[in-house]
Formats: sequence, structure tokens, C-alpha cells
Amino acid sequence: MTARELDAAGVTDPGLREAYAHCRRLNARHGKTYFLATRLLPAARRPAVHALYGFARWADDIVDDPATGHTPADRAQALDALHRCLDDGLRGGGGGEPVVRALAHTAAVYGIDHRHFADFMASMRSDLTVTDYPTYADLRRYMHGSAAVMGLQMLPVLGTVVPQEEAAPHAAALGIAFQLTNFLRDVGEDLDRGRVYLPADLLAAHGVDRALLRWSRDTGRPDPRITAALQAAAELTRGVYREAHPGLALLDPVSRPCIRTAFVLYGGILDAVRDDGYAVLHRRAVVSRRRRAATALGGLARLAATRLTARPPVVRPGRVPHYAQEETP
Repeated sequence: MTARELDAAGVTDPGLREAYAHCRRLNARHGKTYFLATRLLPAARRPAVHALYGFARWADDIVDDPATGHTPADRAQALDALHRCLDDGLRGGGGGEPVVRALAHTAAVYGIDHRHFADFMASMRSDLTVTDYPTYADLRRYMHGSAAVMGLQMLPVLGTVVPQEEAAPHAAALGIAFQLTNFLRDVGEDLDRGRVYLPADLLAAHGVDRALLRWSRDTGRPDPRITAALQAAAELTRGVYREAHPGLALLDPVSRPCIRTAFVLYGGILDAVRDDGYAVLHRRAVVSRRRRAATALGGLARLAATRLTARPPVVRPGRVPHYAQEETP
């Protein structure tokens, strides 16, 4: 389907097509939940989403991939090199890395604010040295760059039926909700990397600290204090989903099935964590393939309905999106 998507997006340059295809492979390999939802977007918009998330995965792998054996100094140098490549690509439309070339092209086509990429890189850099967050406010500041800006980058691609600034707070909240969900699901794996993304004050309110988490992870034994803290983290996350939910209705109708499907699937991860007894320190909770498939089928049904009733997205004065006349497969 890659060639069809690129044809629909009007990407003809062979090198650029391969750059987008590379990003698509990264997204498919690392982000199965969101990749499935992306299949519900019109074909012309999918390459842009793959570019945004492919770049994010590339940077995240520099920070986190244990297989490389790189030291923190090596990772800092690699991030510096990527940031320079990003700056050059955004200025000149190119870049030595395929992910940067695709990202720069997407940013130009959709008019994405370059500050979002700078904020993202700042949060990636903080992961090299910051290993915990004293308060939820501290964590939110980190997540602005690591998650909220992903929602803000996506808005021009998705389109809106209101001015983008009206939809932006909800898009940012959705990015944060998705990341909080990942933090809860991956708390054991993150602990093995030396990081605790659950706020220390939330943990302390239930008598939990890093040492207790480490003990539970190492021994495989549960603790009611940890369970209570994880339940509180899940409720906090559900509250952010509630912040994000009104934004679904503000999106271009042909984009809503994609984001609604992602919304439901990520929320399903919270359900899976709950149903597994909040045992995330010992095993990863997963949404079943059957549930993912059923949710995707529901998204396809909503997508078919929108083709009959969709109205065009709001366009900023002087800009006509290249997808204005696209078809949704």
C-alpha cells in the first residue's frame, strides 16, 4: 500500500518516496496501535503521519535502544547530530537522514510550526539525564515536548472544522493521555532503564517509592500500596482522556474515525492494565487482537458514513491543502 499512499500524496521524487517508506516501516514496527488507526486516514494523509511518528521513533531509539550499547555521551552526540540535521532539513527541505527528509517535506506541505520539533528534541535530551519527576506538574512540562507537541504536529494533517487554535488544547491533551497510558503500561520496563515516569508525589501518597517498585520488579511479588498508586495513575490518565475527548468532534470528519479508533484502543490499554490486576511491574498488559480488530472495523464503518456527510476542513487564509479533493479509500 506504500506506493498507493505516496501516489495519493503527490510524492514523486524517488528518494523522497523511499524516505517516506522508511518512516512507514518504523511506524509499523514500533507503533502497532497507532499504525492500525492510521490505516483509517485518507491515503494522501498517511505518509505525513508516518513521517511525524517515524522521526519520533528514530529520536526515541537514540535515547532508549539498549541494543546499541552506547554510553550517555554517545547518545548525547547522536541527538546533537540529529538536531543539526533536523535544523538543516527544516531550513533547506532536505537532510541526510531519510526520516529528516520526510519530516521536512511534511512540515513544509502542512505548515507545521518548527517550534514543536525543537520542543520535542528538548524532551528527548532530558531523558539522558532526568530519571524521575517529583510532581505531576514537572511531568507535564516534560510531556509538553514528548507528547503534547505530537498532537499539535498532527492537527494540520488531520484538518479541523474550527480554527486550529480552538482544537489545539484537546490535541495536546490527547498526546499526553496516550503517553501517560504508555508510562503506566511500561512502568516495569522503564524502571529497568533507570527511569520512573509516575510522579513521585502520586507514588508517595500511597506509600510507594522507587525502592519499593524495584523490590516488586525484582521479586515478582505484588504490594497493595503499589496497586493503589497504579490505580491512581490510571484515574489521572482517564481524566486527561476526558480533557481530550471534545476535540474529536473538532476534527475534519474524514479524520475522526482514525483518531477515535486510537482513542478507544489506547483507552483499552488502561482497561487491560486494570483487568490484569495492575501487574505492570511484572508483565505488559496488551489489548487482544480480537478487540483491536473489532475497534478497527467500527472505525471503518464510521469512515464509510463520513464519506456521505463530510464537510471540508477549515483552511487558513491563503492556504489550500493538497488533500482538498482527495478520496478516502
